[in-house]
Amino acid sequence: MISSELQSYAGLTCDSRKVAENFIFLCIKGNSSDGHDYIENAIKSGAKLVVVEEAFINIPENKEKLEKLKEANPEIEFEVKEDNRVTLAKYANKFYGEPSKSLSIYGVTGTNGKTTITHLIQELFEVSAEQEELKKCSLIGTIGIKDQSSDKYNEIGNTTPSSEFIQAEFQRIKDKGIKLATMEVSSHALDQKRCMGISFKHGIVSNLSQDHLDYHRTMQEYMLAKAQIFKQVTDSAILNLDDDYYEDFRREADNEELAIWTFGINSAEADLKAEDIKISEAGISYKLKLSEKLQARAKNYSEEIEIKLKLNGTFNVYNSLAAILLGILEGLSLKSVAENSIKLNTVAGRFETIFETGKPTCIVDYAHSPDGLKNILKGARDLVNNSDNLQNLVCIFGCGGDRDITKRPQMGRIAFDLSDKVYVTSDNPRSEKPSQIIADILTGFPSMDKTEVIENRATAIASAIKGAKATDLVVVAGKGHEDYQILGDKTIHFDDREHVREALAKY
Repeated sequence: MISSELQSYAGLTCDSRKVAENFIFLCIKGNSSDGHDYIENAIKSGAKLVVVEEAFINIPENKEKLEKLKEANPEIEFEVKEDNRVTLAKYANKFYGEPSKSLSIYGVTGTNGKTTITHLIQELFEVSAEQEELKKCSLIGTIGIKDQSSDKYNEIGNTTPSSEFIQAEFQRIKDKGIKLATMEVSSHALDQKRCMGISFKHGIVSNLSQDHLDYHRTMQEYMLAKAQIFKQVTDSAILNLDDDYYEDFRREADNEELAIWTFGINSAEADLKAEDIKISEAGISYKLKLSEKLQARAKNYSEEIEIKLKLNGTFNVYNSLAAILLGILEGLSLKSVAENSIKLNTVAGRFETIFETGKPTCIVDYAHSPDGLKNILKGARDLVNNSDNLQNLVCIFGCGGDRDITKRPQMGRIAFDLSDKVYVTSDNPRSEKPSQIIADILTGFPSMDKTEVIENRATAIASAIKGAKATDLVVVAGKGHEDYQILGDKTIHFDDREHVREALAKY
């Protein structure tokens, strides 16, 4: 269907509840529901074009049902397509006039760090861009959408929203005169074709470690899902040279004939390398070393460039390197980036520090995968080791229900090895029993010597802080910015940061 024909409709959606007069309704079979079951509802709400999938009408009773619907609704058009996830992405892109082609869009994927990298990119342009039109970079991600760092988030629910939502956002951004956008790109979104039709200028891969194997089954499938982003990148792939899956991503980017730029800490060959890293309670600092190839691209390059950040943890050295490398490629002055790096802010629920004098220092973080928890606890351990005031590391964590169960004992062992005291609690148990999730976690503990199990998360946080010394560093991991907890079929308000502050107030 050509663009002009699509634009004769008022809108398009795969959610029958969002159908309005003169809409296109695309039927998609999901994990828990099938859009084909809601065709009649969509027609009643005003759908004028219904797109069904071949697999649906290949079943005789479904084909018969559809024929009856056609007879009863002769004014409604029907189309049959092979895969409506693909169809929705293509139609949405055309319906909104292919807006990504008029924008510079930076896609960020990887297991950990996506949220921080996108926020750093947004702020880097705000504080370092010389041209006024480049000082605004919209952000789409896990926490929500905002056109500048000072805006409140417009919450969207998913790390990467649906195709028609994304394309509508790009059109809105374009209409506002904004030239740049950065977005988190999840493996689920790539696998489910939600990002088809988006033209990314650069694709960043932060890292890859075990997560979402309940969905992808193997690490190889997980990696290939992430690597699909390169099929939609026009300029370059920005890769973590220190990551175990670097060679895999390099190969996939090579297959798409993309320029490849690398960042790292341990690899001398990295195009952008952090050296002389210093970590303290005030933040991190490091010096930049650029490859000759990158020096030729860098604006206002000098050999003595030092980055100072309010962020903390070695993992944030990697996150900031990824954002700075993109900034260099996009023409930001390296001198300006260095001078303004201290202005870059921490992200809500990402190594977020809550501190009151004379009380335990607390950190709230979103880490919910083995590698994420390891990074956070290593970052916390670095703080303890480099501080005159901190002595012991306390960790509070759980694991989500209805997700990859193999990571539970791994996270248990990581918490045990890196912490002086561990409280195992509930996270988002969803349909599973919290006690079973906790039992799975505990199989990773070599002993229970420094471990306490408190299933109720609020009680666990309160008990851990009450029992901590003023010189302890308490890490609450798993939920970060989230302000809810999913218990069975109920979602209740729950914010780790609120519970931490309440416990500190009573300390």
